[in-house]
Amino acid sequence: MFGNHFYHKKVRKCVAMFGTLFNNLYVIRLNSSGASTSQIKVPLSYGPKRKFIERINEQADLTTDSKVAIKLPRMSFEITNFSYDANRQLQKIANFNRATPIGDVNSRQKFFVPVPYDIGFELNIYAKNQDDGLQVVEQILPFFNPQYSLTMKPFPTDFPDIKEDIQIILEGLNLSDDYEGNLEQRRTIIYTMSFQMKVNFYGPTQRSDIIRKAISNVFNQGAGSLDSDLSIETITITPNPSSVSPDSDFGFNESIVLNFDSAST
Repeated sequence: MFGNHFYHKKVRKCVAMFGTLFNNLYVIRLNSSGASTSQIKVPLSYGPKRKFIERINEQADLTTDSKVAIKLPRMSFEITNFSYDANRQLQKIANFNRATPIGDVNSRQKFFVPVPYDIGFELNIYAKNQDDGLQVVEQILPFFNPQYSLTMKPFPTDFPDIKEDIQIILEGLNLSDDYEGNLEQRRTIIYTMSFQMKVNFYGPTQRSDIIRKAISNVFNQGAGSLDSDLSIETITITPNPSSVSPDSDFGFNESIVLNFDSAST
C-alpha cells in the first residue's frame, strides 16, 4: 500500500545508544578507614522493571539459601511510550536531495522531512544499601542539565555522511525503599529515572532522474480563431556540457524555434 520495503533500524539504534550511556558504571566499596576494598561494575540489561522486582522477591528471606539471590547493585532499562512531537514538525512536503554517492551523474537521491517522535525510556537502579544506589545516581545526574546529545547516522548506507543530533532529556528521578519490614527481610532500594529521547523517523530514500532538458512553449493568447491560442515560439534549454555533474559549474545552451505562421499573424 505505502510502497517498497524500507527499514532504517531507528528504534533499534536508539535502544543501543541509550544503553551504551550507562554500561560502564562502577560502585566502590570502602572499609572503616576509607580504603577501597572492592570495585564492582554495575550490570545493565534491557527488561521490564517488574521482572527484576519479582526476581529479587524470589529470595526475600535471608534465612534460607534454597535459591541464589540476584546480585545487587544492577540496572535495567526499557521503552515506556512513543508520542508524536508536533513542535518539531517541519513542512511536510519539504525534502532533501543530493547527487547519488556512487557517482551517477544522471540521477539524484532524496528523502522527505522526518516525522518527529519522543521515545520514553525508564532506567531503574537496584541496590541493597543507599551508598551503592547513590554512587550510581551521582555518576549519571551531572551529565544531564537536563539534556544530553548524541550523534547518529540515520542513513548509514544511502547517505553515510549525513549525521543528526539526538537529544536525551532527563525528566524525573524517583526513589523507592522498602526498608520497613522484618530484619530477615531483604532490603531493596530502587531509583527510577525517566527520560525522553527526541527521535526523527525517516521514510524511504528515493532516486529520480536529473532534468537535463527544459522546453517552454510561448503562445499568443486569443490570437487565433475560436479564441484558441497560437504558438509563437518554442524555447529549449540544455546544460553545457550535457554530461555535467549536477554539483559542478556549468552553463546553458538556449535554442529558440519560431513559428513563422503565428509570428506573421
